[in-house]
Amino acid sequence: MAEELTLETLHSAVSGDAAAFRCRRRLQPAGGEGDKVFPPTFAGAVYAIEQRRVAGREEPVTCVLLDSVQSQANRMELALQEAMYTNRISLPLIEVDFSEHGPTGEVEADEKAGRLIDDVGKVTSLQVPHRLADAILRDSELNGTPFRQSDTGKALNTANLTNATPLFELCPTALIFGMWDSTGPKGGLGPKFERAMVSEIVGIGAEYENDYRARGVRRDPLEISKNVPVMRSEDKSLRKVAEGNEKGAVRPSEINHSSVPFDSDNSGVTVEYAEQTTTLSLICLRRLRFPVNGSASVKADEAAQTVLAALGLCAATLAFESGLGLRSRSLLWPDGPMIWELLERPGDAPREFHLTGEHAAKLLEQAVDAAERANLPWPKDPITLTPSKELLNLVRKSQLQMKQEGPEE
Repeated sequence: MAEELTLETLHSAVSGDAAAFRCRRRLQPAGGEGDKVFPPTFAGAVYAIEQRRVAGREEPVTCVLLDSVQSQANRMELALQEAMYTNRISLPLIEVDFSEHGPTGEVEADEKAGRLIDDVGKVTSLQVPHRLADAILRDSELNGTPFRQSDTGKALNTANLTNATPLFELCPTALIFGMWDSTGPKGGLGPKFERAMVSEIVGIGAEYENDYRARGVRRDPLEISKNVPVMRSEDKSLRKVAEGNEKGAVRPSEINHSSVPFDSDNSGVTVEYAEQTTTLSLICLRRLRFPVNGSASVKADEAAQTVLAALGLCAATLAFESGLGLRSRSLLWPDGPMIWELLERPGDAPREFHLTGEHAAKLLEQAVDAAERANLPWPKDPITLTPSKELLNLVRKSQLQMKQEGPEE
């Protein structure tokens, strides 16, 4: 029978000898068993197929990667972002605010003013690829000073396993999902933190066709003929119907008119089932130290480690408890609620705990309260950066390039 996870139990697990929390569960396509799912494709438009050992099977089983460790981490971070937006949780955050440079709708005036073509809004440390060490933050400014040269940014230069407090204060998710400040002032010697939270989804017993071709047509309701040439404007809209063999005429399909045929070798796969495996390493968290005002203490270390454990469990529960929409035609539905196992003593059956998103958010709040009583920093308001002139110019020119050429393949 699964227990309710309390702060006392979580703190005891973190401060004791427990190795990890683990959640394993099976999923099926939302359409039901046997329905196709579409895995991610990698270089060469191929799936990540491999042979794996599966418990209860004598021979290796053909498996396909449905969602990678990196992708799962991003989903958990976005779940935290959404929970912050709806005021379910509060955690330290750094944001880069592009809002005042967004388009007004007056195209010519925006171009003269050097405004962005597409609105970016705010980009946060939960969205950027490299977390606190990301180039977007590095190339932005805090009160007119380059971020990494500001007092706040310089704190990252002092971070390491024995002084993880700067990351706890600025970007605690970097201590959960990993970070390497390889492009900072120390280069390859920059602070490096391994992932404590790892999650992956694999399709077990995958069947697919190598020679599959999907063909079809997206019908144009106006039935515009490909044999009626047109002239296009600079913005690729319709300027007029071409007359005779007018120079520069193109087919309507080149300005997105007429029916659109498609031809794809992306067959999708069927699987016996999908399995998601999520682990939170308490061993990894216990390696971190959190001095306060230069003084180390076991109390502060354990309080911070407990917050990080609660944060990891909260991120996973918020992201995954209600199923997973991975991509088009890859909606997965779990066969049961999330049950977390605590791996305490080798040879003993793991204790089981149930956790909902609401409960996980409350657990995080309680852990943060305890950490603040230990004088650990946990800012409630975001640190707001502004994009540097050079970064703004890079974004605008990239948008111009995209506008002229269309999306990259």
